[in-house]
Amino acid sequence: MSELRWHPLLEEWVAVAAHRQVRPIALGGKADTTAACPFCPGGAEGLTMDFEFLTLDNRFPSFQRGGPLSGPVGGAELGRRARSGGACEVVLYSKRHDTTLAQASREQVYRLVKVWTDRYRELAERPDVKYVYIFENKGAAVGVTLTHPHGQIYAFPFIPPRVRTELAAERRYRTRHRRCLLCDLVKGEIAGRSRIVTLSRSFISYIPFFARYPYEVHIASRRHLGHLGQMTEAEQWDLAGTLRTILRKYDRLWGISMPYIMLMHQTPTDGGRHPSHHFHIEFYPPHRTRDKIKFLAGCEAGAGTFINDTIPEAKAAELRRAGS
Repeated sequence: MSELRWHPLLEEWVAVAAHRQVRPIALGGKADTTAACPFCPGGAEGLTMDFEFLTLDNRFPSFQRGGPLSGPVGGAELGRRARSGGACEVVLYSKRHDTTLAQASREQVYRLVKVWTDRYRELAERPDVKYVYIFENKGAAVGVTLTHPHGQIYAFPFIPPRVRTELAAERRYRTRHRRCLLCDLVKGEIAGRSRIVTLSRSFISYIPFFARYPYEVHIASRRHLGHLGQMTEAEQWDLAGTLRTILRKYDRLWGISMPYIMLMHQTPTDGGRHPSHHFHIEFYPPHRTRDKIKFLAGCEAGAGTFINDTIPEAKAAELRRAGS
């Protein structure tokens, strides 16, 4: 069962998916084995074929079509619920259990970009999907329960609140200045240079002026475009190179496999026009030093205000040097 419940104080939907409580865990120590992994041969998914990348329906989805509700649809304003809709998919990066995306070749990452593009286009055609959210959670520090290299795709039945806020800011900026907000941010980073990590023909990676995490990296297209499907072959190849470089810099920074959350911001698929939106990817590594985690505590989780204990320009310089 997956349903939506309305949060009247924040005016946003909360997904209720109690069936996820029994999803498998294979993480750490003796439990982190191929025998315990549902994605390895002999595991719960029953995968026997050879593959480079594989997309599967998530058996424990946060969003899904159909299914019973715990009460009537609609209801009072302060107790409103709705059927979920949408879909959740898992994207396996490799048949091997003991690898990560950072260890993939540029050619392999390029083919993964092609897989993401295909899934975005197909899910965008569904009438119950308003936003295609491609992301990866990597490492126990961000709550990962399965270590087999994989990412996820959530096909939201609504535009999620963070994205909605970003879209509104982009629209307001475009109305005031007749220009794209992210295009101007990218031009400013290129002009200033102090926060750039990598710069290629089609993409820039940088730690933003307003970074909330010490090693938060944003990757943005230098050309104004909204989603993967609008990229040329050359841009997709360039994106693969930029992604691979950032992932390897993270791992070489302290000689550990860096945990992170990677998330992709693309044009909503709600049928509306979003000319002010600009494609970008964000990375949120939880580490602030090799041995210290930035936890989201009272100020961040409760008040919604992040406190960054570091200087973005200094952290960008560290990443530029890492593995160079």
